[in-house]
Amino acid sequence: MKYTGNYHYNQPYDDTHWMHDKCNQYMNYHVMFSMKDGSEWDGIIENVSRDQVSVLVGEDVSDQENEHLGDRQYYGPPRRRYRRFRRRTFPLASLAALALLPYFAPSPYYGYPYSYY
Repeated sequence: MKYTGNYHYNQPYDDTHWMHDKCNQYMNYHVMFSMKDGSEWDGIIENVSRDQVSVLVGEDVSDQENEHLGDRQYYGPPRRRYRRFRRRTFPLASLAALALLPYFAPSPYYGYPYSYY
């Protein structure tokens, strides 16, 4: 049975067409990638082509202006944490698994008057 999606593949049981469909399904979502070499990445799928996927991968960046204050012995306010996204391209053949990152909805805000008054 041949794959009848957008692209024609010669191998009917090739993993790349399944991964291509999953990447298209999760386009613009924050997902977790597991690679065949054992590494894991999280990012937002930006673009999917026939043999590769373009992902905005997040990296943590701390506040650089107050970096020298971390050497003091008192506990002050924590450093600010920033998240910067950089574009990376991964071949579809190197992807082993793909999973959506769960986001839980916050609990609803109950305004005044409270229900127990």
